[in-house]
Amino acid sequence: MVRKLKYHEQKLLRRLDLVNWEASGGNLAEVRALRRYRVGRREDYVQYKTLARAVRALARRLRDLGPASAAFRARCAAALLEKLHGLGLVNSRQSLAVCESLSAAAFCRRRLPCLLVKLRMAQNLRHAVTFVEQGHVRVGPEVVTDPALLVPRAVEDFITWVDASRLRQKVLDYNQERDDFDLAA
Repeated sequence: MVRKLKYHEQKLLRRLDLVNWEASGGNLAEVRALRRYRVGRREDYVQYKTLARAVRALARRLRDLGPASAAFRARCAAALLEKLHGLGLVNSRQSLAVCESLSAAAFCRRRLPCLLVKLRMAQNLRHAVTFVEQGHVRVGPEVVTDPALLVPRAVEDFITWVDASRLRQKVLDYNQERDDFDLAA
């Protein structure tokens, strides 16, 4: 048995039904994606959804252009597909159909921790996020501490360990590739 709520408590909980609570449909999918890709800030995922929606709308508008503007449509579609392929969001540059199915998950898969797992530099996303936040990873010459960094295809090959990182030293020791000069430093 629970006690009867006081007036001010009833007023605060007027719109809330704790017995028949029902989660909104989009919220569960969003929470599932946030957990799956270890997105720390919900605002990042909302921004990914907005970008994906804008790309889908642009692809639909290009598809719906009339036959009089076929050359313009071909140029714009090729430019859009080239840009998305360069960012790593789509795998082929063949048709706009791949752009119409772009989702926020494609952006999440291009985040730095996901690529660390893909490149087998980390066992799972939790460790990858920790490595990035602690400053063990660099992209090109820059040390990255933000796990929300989206890595394009051209820069994907330049993801390495920081020179002074203990993880890099452990990997070199394990592979028996550590140089004597590194031991002195």
